[in-house]
Amino acid sequence: MLNELHEECGVFGIYSKDINIDVASNTYYALFALQHRGQESCGIVVNDDGVMTSHKDVGLVEHVFTKDTLAQLGQGQIAIGHVRYGTTGTRPRLNAQPIVVNHIKGSMAIAHNGNLTNAFTLREELESNGSIFHTTSDTEVISYVITKERINSSSIEEAVCKAMPKLKGAFSIVLMSPTKLIAVRDPLGFRPLCMGKIGESIIFASETCALDSIGATYIRDIQPGEIVVVDENGVKSITEHCNKSKKALCIFEYIYFARPDSVIDGSSVHTARQRAGAFLSLEHPVQADVVIGVPDSGIDAAIGYAKQSGIPYGLGFIKNRYIGRSFIQPTQLQRETSVRIKLNPIASTLKGKRVIMIDDSIVRGTTSARIVKMIRDAGANEVHMRISSPPFRFPCYFGTDIDSQEHLIACQHTLDEIRDIIDVDSLGYLSLDNLTKICDNGNSGFCTACFSGKYPTEIPTDVKKNKFEQKISNRSTDNE
Repeated sequence: MLNELHEECGVFGIYSKDINIDVASNTYYALFALQHRGQESCGIVVNDDGVMTSHKDVGLVEHVFTKDTLAQLGQGQIAIGHVRYGTTGTRPRLNAQPIVVNHIKGSMAIAHNGNLTNAFTLREELESNGSIFHTTSDTEVISYVITKERINSSSIEEAVCKAMPKLKGAFSIVLMSPTKLIAVRDPLGFRPLCMGKIGESIIFASETCALDSIGATYIRDIQPGEIVVVDENGVKSITEHCNKSKKALCIFEYIYFARPDSVIDGSSVHTARQRAGAFLSLEHPVQADVVIGVPDSGIDAAIGYAKQSGIPYGLGFIKNRYIGRSFIQPTQLQRETSVRIKLNPIASTLKGKRVIMIDDSIVRGTTSARIVKMIRDAGANEVHMRISSPPFRFPCYFGTDIDSQEHLIACQHTLDEIRDIIDVDSLGYLSLDNLTKICDNGNSGFCTACFSGKYPTEIPTDVKKNKFEQKISNRSTDNE
């Protein structure tokens, strides 16, 4: 695996009373726009008068869905979709989403972005009461918690409302019953979720770029803790879980995860990355001839650094667009080769130059070292590396695969040692203080735990991060 971060997941939902709007096709195109958030598996469920038809599998959206599979989903009124990169649960085909659950009061389909910190505890409790699990993902845990509440509730939204306090951690959810589409965001707002519309049709999506891709108009972001219900009577907002906790949106949505053309909680991702680059220039100036960015998320920061410093921006790499972020090869030689397949340096930009290279992060350092070597092999005289985030020092338990501390280079080595390991002439990270200032609308309330160690909610303390994410899977396979 290229030693880089992997994305969250992407969710999408649409409710339409207009028979001229094909909810399956709109979901398909929206998932294309959200593909950067997960490339392991994807799926769509269409609801036609209470009958839910599903198709999901391992692979990219364009490979999983064909003209025939979309046609088989039918012409319904409601649809939800999901792209996944697994952080909790193995077995990618088994854990593909959305999940459809049939229960005594009907059926429900659910798609989830995030990670529950109490998934294992909840699962053991549910299993002890007779629940049978078919996956190893925490999304199925959420579905069972909601289903359990649905048995004794008068409506699906009442069940969701009762389930909310039992779910700990990060969850942005779209779910549908036979007659309703519901969006849910956890009380701290770890993961983004927005609402839009096409005509009278209501849409929910992880990012605004999904709305843009199908010609929808952005309405607003879902508030942390809010439940939004859409049915034949219109849109209803339930806010009883709002404003119970300080907001903790993952700051790395702006640095890396989100597409640059998205707007999250009122702040442009593109602008935030440029501001991060500008702050980097002020914090870590250096004499150089050209500023380049590592595609994709490093490019906007490089432009910001160049504008602030007055040093020209140059195109340093061409990226192979047919290789996803989660490209995997089994051997060391193949991993090294895959870096060159993914990125190719432009010698005319680099040869004989003092180069400032901007990237979004350093995880283990091996990929950074390979990229620096490529720049030097292309003829650069000096390579100065600037990172548009602080050093990773702590694992993430809220949906990002930032690993245990023993696997993070910043926990094992000093700044000078990291500089020597990746073979750069100088190295500078963005400060935590300036990181929280990158949003142009003054947005505040971020989760920065992977940098600071200050977690906004309780985390598992009995196991390390890498063991925590294997715990449910091991629990499942031990019983087979």
